[in-house]
Amino acid sequence: MPEQPAPKLPVYSRRQLALRNGQDKPEIWVAYKGLIYDVSDSRLWKNGQHYEHWAGQDLTHELADAPHTAHVFDKFKAVGKVE
Repeated sequence: MPEQPAPKLPVYSRRQLALRNGQDKPEIWVAYKGLIYDVSDSRLWKNGQHYEHWAGQDLTHELADAPHTAHVFDKFKAVGKVE
């Protein structure tokens, strides 16, 4: 059986991403390498903050300072792409 193509993800602007910061809307989203992940269910992202990082933005450049690797995003569902 051939492999099914990945579903096409919607594209969101940086402004739309910024609204998913845990304050303005119920969703808590972060972006990494062009993909947007929903971290709403993570106890580590309550209120849109995770240590010194804030939701609603692209965290690609901040990952170098994190004590974990990019595999942390494997736990979360990709909900879109950043425009």
